[in-house]
Amino acid sequence: MAGEISFDVVNKIDQQEVENALNMAAKEVRNRFDFKGTDAAIRRSGEAIAMEANGEERVKAILDVFKTMLIRRKIDVKSLSTGEPKLSGKLWHIIADMQAGISADNARKIAKLIRDEGPKGVRTQIQGDELRVFSKKRDDLQVVQKLIRDADYDFAVQFANYR
Repeated sequence: MAGEISFDVVNKIDQQEVENALNMAAKEVRNRFDFKGTDAAIRRSGEAIAMEANGEERVKAILDVFKTMLIRRKIDVKSLSTGEPKLSGKLWHIIADMQAGISADNARKIAKLIRDEGPKGVRTQIQGDELRVFSKKRDDLQVVQKLIRDADYDFAVQFANYR
């Protein structure tokens, strides 16, 4: 075995799947009986996703529908960042967006976890919005992956580029 083995801790979002989930949610909002005549809508607004309805509970229900569609499309809901419902005129609004990549602070949290609780000989390196994990032993990397999965952070993580 020559050299070190590595993998990347990332947060990648398939934009096509997000678009599919958005379209499915919009269709359900248009067709559901409890949204009839409520001015309820969900749509893309630039990079953000805008939801609106004539009541605070209804706009939260639209958000729940969208989250359900994301789960069906196998997108981690932790990637969705939502604001609080706001009243504007006679409609309630929620603005949400998808957070891709791992921030430097979150990468440091993961690196600290690996340093404190991971196997000896495992190194980490922050590379932009990714965290690369190195080791000489494949088994150590699998232990680190399990450690990160079990940590249950408030942001989404995936493992990529395993080599």
